[in-house]
This record gives sequence, structure tokens and C-alpha cells, in this order.
Amino acid sequence: MELTWTQGIVTANYHWTDKLYSLRIHASMAPFTAGQFTKLGLDIDDVRVAKPYSLVNSPAESWLEFYSISIPGGSLSDRLMQLQPGDKLWVQQQAAGFLTLKETQPGKHLWLLATGTGIGPFLSILKTAEPWQKFEKIILVHAVRYADELAYQDLIQSWQQSRGTALCHVPFISREVRDFAMKGRIPQAIADHSLERHVGVPFNPQDSQVMLCGNPAMLADTIKVLTEQKGLKRNRRRDPGNIMTENYW
Repeated sequence: MELTWTQGIVTANYHWTDKLYSLRIHASMAPFTAGQFTKLGLDIDDVRVAKPYSLVNSPAESWLEFYSISIPGGSLSDRLMQLQPGDKLWVQQQAAGFLTLKETQPGKHLWLLATGTGIGPFLSILKTAEPWQKFEKIILVHAVRYADELAYQDLIQSWQQSRGTALCHVPFISREVRDFAMKGRIPQAIADHSLERHVGVPFNPQDSQVMLCGNPAMLADTIKVLTEQKGLKRNRRRDPGNIMTENYW
């Protein structure tokens, strides 16, 4: 299918660290569902270079926002990080992806497990009313290497204040010790039950819906432990289950 592009204009580019940034864009895009992604592109040496990025904004917000990391030597990410307000880029008009709440099954607990910039689609989902209406408790788990990579903390704290015990936020930090975060990797914390003890909520096929977004190693290892140790299974339209992922690496 031929891609339809629209021109976008950068309105803000916030740098969280020397590699992590959030790009805010004004562009005309087709309606999308929270959790989906689209493609951003730049014309480089007369060739359009484009890659998929999750939408951080909710469908109701008037701007588009993308959370990304600059990869040294990358053909696109480093250039996007350098864009300034007023600069132009290309945006694919039609979003895609199935990491959305309409694909989840009924349950009490929604687990949102992310590494790095994989938290983006979950922020979009949590900006809508649907997850708060559909689930009794939401557990947002975000794994990073260093504490300064925990982006969007003001937004998450505002949800904690307004939603109370309906939201549990669990940061993981792998390369330094901080008293407010768990240490290590998500799959190991599931395997040794420390994540469930920390949250006070168990993984089980009856109550748990799990959405995963992040690096491929985290996805593979987490799916393995959830299926083999916790009795959960992948969610497919013809065979409903508990675990949903999105791969666009």
C-alpha cells in the first residue's frame, strides 16, 4: 500500500538527556487510536528516510508528539533530535499498530511494561479515559539504565495524584542504585516474584492483561517467563489471551 505523507512543522523539541528527546509537531493526520504509531521522515540526499515512531499524544490532543532516542550514526534519529521549531519534516498520515486497548480482553489488572522510549504508546493510552474505566488497577513499569532517563515524570505524578491507588508506577534502573526504583531487569523481577511483591498484585490468567513495548530482548524474555511460569498466553484475535506486544524495531 502506498504511503500518504503530509508535511509537519516542528513546534518544540525537548531534550531530556543528551540522547533522549520529545518532538512535538503540528501536522494534519488521520484519526488514530491511542497506542498506535506512524512514520516520520526526512528527505536526505534526495531520498526519503523514514522510520516508525509511537504517538505519545492522545487522539484528542491537537498536536503530535514522539519520544525517541538519538542513535549515533543513525540515518534519521540524530537528525530529528537536531530539528528546531519551524523546521519541516514528513509525517505518514495513517497510523498503524495493534497495541491498543480495544485488543485487550476483560480483566482487573492492566500491566504496561516498557523499556526506554517504549513507554510512549502507554502514555498515549493513559491520557484517555478508557483504561481507567476498563481496569481496576494499572501498573506502569518503566525500565531504564539511569535515573535521568525516566522521562515524563511530571505527567505520571499527576496521574498518581488524581487516580490514587488505581495507578502503580514502578521504575526500574539497571546501572545505578536509587531508593525509589527497583534494580535490574523486568523479566528477572517477574521470575523471582519481586515485582508482584512490590506491587501487591499477582500475574494470573483470570485478571491480568499485559502490554509490552521495548527492546526485543525484554519482550522475548518477559513473554517466556509470563507464559512458562505464570500461565499467561499471547493474545490473538482467534485465540484470546493475556499478552500483547508491538514490534517495530
